[in-house]
Amino acid sequence: MLFQILSLLLNIAGGLLTGACLLRWYMQYQRVSFNNPLGQLVLALTSWMVLPLRRITKGLPGGDWASILGAWLVQVVQFVLLWLAAGGLSSLLSVLVVATIGVANIGISTMVVVTLVHAVLSWLSSGNAVMNAVFYQLTAPLLRPLRKIIPLVGGVDLSPIVLLVGLQIISIMLAHLQSRLLLAV
Repeated sequence: MLFQILSLLLNIAGGLLTGACLLRWYMQYQRVSFNNPLGQLVLALTSWMVLPLRRITKGLPGGDWASILGAWLVQVVQFVLLWLAAGGLSSLLSVLVVATIGVANIGISTMVVVTLVHAVLSWLSSGNAVMNAVFYQLTAPLLRPLRKIIPLVGGVDLSPIVLLVGLQIISIMLAHLQSRLLLAV
């Protein structure tokens, strides 16, 4: 029972921090302004960790590696704590691999939430224009290819539903791989 409670608390805290780090990376990659409530929340949750990590990743080309490293480190800490609480039954290397898969899984979960919020905001005509624009910028790269294939049905865009189903399928596959790795060692 205590292990389950610890696991729940670590999953919530670790998932929130990992998702925020990944969202910080993705917002920078998509050149989304942080001058909005979502951007401010992401910065508030991650700056304490990402800014010091930038000293380590400063010379690496290709984007904000500090945010990616921060996301991975949060998952490593989460899974190491769970590993220790379980008595260290598997190898530490498998814990590092499982943490990497955890980052990917949380990235997918983050995109699921972003897509759902975007869909809901698009249905509300009185929604905040700034937030609509932010969520549109975040989902457009994933929805654009689907919109070319999937026609509007009665004036309704079904591409977010297709994206959500695809993301859930990938998430199921990653969770299965993660559990197999934990059981294998």
